[in-house]
Amino acid sequence: MKNIKLNVNGMMCEGCENRVKNALSSINGVISVRANHKTSSVEAEVDDLALESKIKEKLEDIGYEVVE
Repeated sequence: MKNIKLNVNGMMCEGCENRVKNALSSINGVISVRANHKTSSVEAEVDDLALESKIKEKLEDIGYEVVE
């Protein structure tokens, strides 16, 4: 298992964290997700690091900005 860590703008509350967790958990190969609006961070435990692009795309689809 591998970890992907991203900085994400736009999360303002625990509701945002739950929205991110639910959206990313629906991606096949994502094992677990931790989102923290206070640190603007998202960590995903995945089967394959190639999922990073899908995760970024999903975050943008639900209205958040991934910061490089």
